[in-house]
Amino acid sequence: MHPALQGIITIILGVGGCVGYFYFSNQILDKVIFPAKGKDMGRNINRANMVRPWLFLFPAVFALGLYLAYPVVATLWLSLTDRDAGGAFVGLANYSAMMAEPKFWEALRNNFLWLLIVPAMSTAFGLLAAQLTDRISWGSIAKSMVFMPMAISFVGASVIWKLIYDTRPEGQDQIGVLNAIWVWMGGEPQTWLTIIPWNNFLLMVVLIWIQTGFAMVILSAALRGIPEETVEAAIIDGANPFQIFFKIKVPQIMGTIVVVWTTITLVVLKVFDIVLAMTNGQWETQVLANYMYDKMFRSFDWGVGSAAAMVIMLLVLPILIWNVHNVRKELK
Repeated sequence: MHPALQGIITIILGVGGCVGYFYFSNQILDKVIFPAKGKDMGRNINRANMVRPWLFLFPAVFALGLYLAYPVVATLWLSLTDRDAGGAFVGLANYSAMMAEPKFWEALRNNFLWLLIVPAMSTAFGLLAAQLTDRISWGSIAKSMVFMPMAISFVGASVIWKLIYDTRPEGQDQIGVLNAIWVWMGGEPQTWLTIIPWNNFLLMVVLIWIQTGFAMVILSAALRGIPEETVEAAIIDGANPFQIFFKIKVPQIMGTIVVVWTTITLVVLKVFDIVLAMTNGQWETQVLANYMYDKMFRSFDWGVGSAAAMVIMLLVLPILIWNVHNVRKELK
């Protein structure tokens, strides 16, 4: 079937199914379960109105349960069993085996390194770009250019940066921008992605490049929401541009900065594509998501792989809860 036709049929069936579900569920609720007639008409109407919101929520709750809650429970169970022994319960043996592997600790160490650098640099560059682009006449064009990497997939961005880091033997023309500059400055061609520990930082550059645009858009909107009166008062009091930025503007958007920071942190904890596409976890660049993938789908060690997945979830969960809490507090 042609992809366009398949998409149209999917949309028709999806929209039609939703409309049909809501229409018939309401008909059954109002005419069969709680009919609005007889001496209990008022009570039935109230009961139907209490049940109706759950009818609307049911498809979303069902989808979340099927595609989120069930996989979490199933992964937890797999991490406590041995698939090779017919699914026998082994308790924390998989976790012990995982912690005995140097690769796991390498992945954990690298993840924390990513957490320290990527959210901080992405947020800082995004804030700087938001502030500077609001002060120039062609700021919209500049914002579009900074935001453009967000439209590229992680794998696509990895291919682009792998070409930038590309190495050719000495004496040949260097097609990698970094090596071309390095050779022009008098150095010898370097295989950048194999140089430990700098290769980890070179991988982080890719994610910083992508996430800076996201941070810029959110923080630019926050900066525009700052009351002009506070800035004008600071100018009248003799504050210079740096004081206005750091002591007037930044404190007023600190809540937004924290939300951006934590959102990028969640992305960092799940980073996988960049490492897989550029180094495949070699040369001490392993991260938890790539480690989990190696265990589950290459070594077929589902127990240890599931244990690694649970570690990622445990690291993500507190930050996610805190992020949701902050967003709700901002909306009040």
